[in-house]
Amino acid sequence: MNGFMNWMEEHFMPIAAKIGSQRHLVAVRDGFISIMPITMVGSIAVLLNVFFRDLPNEWWGVGNSFTTAMTQVINVNGNVYFGSIVILGLCFTFALGYHLAKSYDVNPIAGGVVAFAAVVACMGQGVSVTLDVANAPAAVTEFLTAAGATIAKGTASLGTWGNLGSNYTGSGGLFTCLIVGLLSTMIYVKLMIKKITIKLPDSVPPAVSNAFAAIIPGVIAIYVFAIVTQICVVTSGLYPNDLIVKYIQAPMLGLSQGFFSVILIVFLVQLFWFFGLHGSNVMAPIIEGVYTPALLDNLAVYNTTHSTEGMKYMWTRGSFDAYAQMGGSGITLGLIIAIFFFSKRDDSKAVAKLSAPMGIFNINEPIIFGMPIVLNPVYLIPWLIVPPICAAIALGFTMAGIIPPVFVQVPWVMPVGFYAWMATGGNFMAALVSILCLGVSFVLWTPFVMLANRMQAKEEAAEKALHME
Repeated sequence: MNGFMNWMEEHFMPIAAKIGSQRHLVAVRDGFISIMPITMVGSIAVLLNVFFRDLPNEWWGVGNSFTTAMTQVINVNGNVYFGSIVILGLCFTFALGYHLAKSYDVNPIAGGVVAFAAVVACMGQGVSVTLDVANAPAAVTEFLTAAGATIAKGTASLGTWGNLGSNYTGSGGLFTCLIVGLLSTMIYVKLMIKKITIKLPDSVPPAVSNAFAAIIPGVIAIYVFAIVTQICVVTSGLYPNDLIVKYIQAPMLGLSQGFFSVILIVFLVQLFWFFGLHGSNVMAPIIEGVYTPALLDNLAVYNTTHSTEGMKYMWTRGSFDAYAQMGGSGITLGLIIAIFFFSKRDDSKAVAKLSAPMGIFNINEPIIFGMPIVLNPVYLIPWLIVPPICAAIALGFTMAGIIPPVFVQVPWVMPVGFYAWMATGGNFMAALVSILCLGVSFVLWTPFVMLANRMQAKEEAAEKALHME
């Protein structure tokens, strides 16, 4: 055991520390954290409509009096969704550009604006519709002509310019926002660092001077991606977002749903934590960058169909918190319960009593560092295996169709069971699976709590023998 831990500290941890502090990955993580308010408010709007519209329609039939009375509230929630989830990709782009530029100590506001504009420059600009009007009434063809359609050989073609569809601005565009946002911001940053800017006299106010300094780097960065967009359209007929979705986003999301992919990510979070690194932060670029789009895609499906049946992604960002991190990383709420029932160590009981109130709300640093669990070989095995096993159980229930996928963003401090219930749109079976996982964690932690008792007894016996000598 000591040899393994020494090897990990010498070879693995330096690499992990570098990954955790790499500025581009940190900017991605902070960008996703920054858009948490609008992700949350959009999810709340969908969740409220579950109770105001979807469940009443299921219980009492479409057009029931309760849903009718709640029509305006339902519409308000729809407006909130449109003002949050539908534009989430654009908001993330600005946040990403801001944090990345800030890490290089250049104007962060300009960095966010440049990234935002570059992403928009890569998006499809119009909507075109082709209709068969060979047998349509004259009134229809007159209407289409008045709307600007061109009619030839029984086919009406209508195109409009200046439209940004939700496929680009929402979760469907997140990978484009990530890639283009990073690259455009780096162009801006490098040009700023090399002083390829407009220089104004020192007497000019800083706000004006900073704005002028960003003009040349910003123009170059935006034009680069406008040109890339035109090349993509001319050569493939597709905009960059469509190409990224087809060749990068879809394959990555597909890989993320593999059983072993999920288990590996959960395991790595635990492994980083054991050595004192914040596992969720180290893995945030993957957890947030891949599984958040999956959650938002599921949310969009539910908002459109009012059903969970068409959801493609079985494991999303919220699934980690719902089933593999109850009480915090390691599902230490199960450890706390095991200590209350079986521990004979006064130190463990004291730490558990102090940690329990916070553990209920998924804050477990007190027990991680108070037991301690970090670098403690006694608890290494359960720490590494409990969350993957619980994730496997929940993923199995989800793939079997017994519980729906997680599709609602929920505050991470929600207690066990209640989180899963909310995150699945009020599904009670999901709450029971979460509680089942807590029970499994309790069973798996218990033998090692008893092992700690034996180790203390041996230590006390050794001390007594030493004193008797």
